[in-house]
Amino acid sequence: MSNNFFPSVLYLQDGTFYKGWSLFSFQDSLGEIVFNTGMTGYQEIITDPSYSSQIVVFTYPEIGNTGLNQEDNESNFIHVKGLVAKNIVSCCSNWRSQISLEKYIFSKRIPHIFGIDTRALTKHLRTLGVMNVKIVAMKSSYSVVPANFNPNVCKLHTLDLVKKVTTKSAYNLSMPIDSTSSFHLNFNQNKERGKNFTIVVIDFGVKFNILRRLLSFGCNIFVLPAFSSYNTIIKYKPDGLLLSNGPGDPSILTYSIETVKKLIYFSNIPIFGICMGHQVLNLALGLKTFKLKFGHRGLNHPSGLNSYSEITSQNHGFAVSNQFLSQKTFSKILKINNLNLNDLTIAGVIHNKKPIFSVQSHPEASPGPHDTDYLFKIFIQLIDFFCNYPN
Repeated sequence: MSNNFFPSVLYLQDGTFYKGWSLFSFQDSLGEIVFNTGMTGYQEIITDPSYSSQIVVFTYPEIGNTGLNQEDNESNFIHVKGLVAKNIVSCCSNWRSQISLEKYIFSKRIPHIFGIDTRALTKHLRTLGVMNVKIVAMKSSYSVVPANFNPNVCKLHTLDLVKKVTTKSAYNLSMPIDSTSSFHLNFNQNKERGKNFTIVVIDFGVKFNILRRLLSFGCNIFVLPAFSSYNTIIKYKPDGLLLSNGPGDPSILTYSIETVKKLIYFSNIPIFGICMGHQVLNLALGLKTFKLKFGHRGLNHPSGLNSYSEITSQNHGFAVSNQFLSQKTFSKILKINNLNLNDLTIAGVIHNKKPIFSVQSHPEASPGPHDTDYLFKIFIQLIDFFCNYPN
């Protein structure tokens, strides 16, 4: 790997720009810029489908200390459009490390820029909100000119990103396998293990660790494309349904919203929604979603209600609106179970009459705290109850 650095520029759509460096020259990369406040978790972020078409700013000033390995990927692909960092370390030290972040970026040819004031950039985004940006690697020296943002290309919020990342065909997982095993999970500790419940996961951009957690309970998993129909899903005779995380605007997914609506009203199957799945579920119930100014992305978001709080991992740019929940129609069927305690947006709901619940945070915690990992156990217990008492 070359030790030469290339001058690079990060252009924001509002005309602001930041000068920095890159490890190699690459074609201009355009995406929506977002920031993540986690001190670690860069490997999971790079491979998380929920970051599709986004350029991620790491607010922590130095990333790459622990390197990367073959176990912690959240998908088989790189989904980010670019990385922005203050400093990318060239050396890493961790007993699980197999490659440095610097070498990984170089080998995978990931667009990136480092050497800029990421805290100042984050404050700028908090003030003006997320926007489209372009990373440009210069050939020899800085030549700062206004970036050309094609208005048609820049309408990233109108794209159906779920169709881009969802599986193209159904597949089955029925036991823990090496490629999806995580070193901190003990597959023998769960009392529910061995019941072999059939779980259908609707893949809006599912993270591997969600599948790992279900596998740890001995579930037989079928992962289906986001565009699967009601009849297709029912053919698998699921004991439970999990609606996964995913990228983009949930209101665009009209095909999934209609399918989930049928599942809610014409089946009696327990449903658990996570992140995008939470949003799609609430849209199917008649609520609305809205775009947050700069989203929730980090490992320390407090989520709870009244005097109770859990620290959660979050990654989303949209939220469910509470505008209509005060209406009697919705208050009779839904209960707010969690709020994001930073801005009081809805972070979790429970259906009052059906075996349905959802959370905006990531209970699979990859990366992040394990405060809400118990939700998977609750999901399995709910399935167990309805299998024994279906009526």
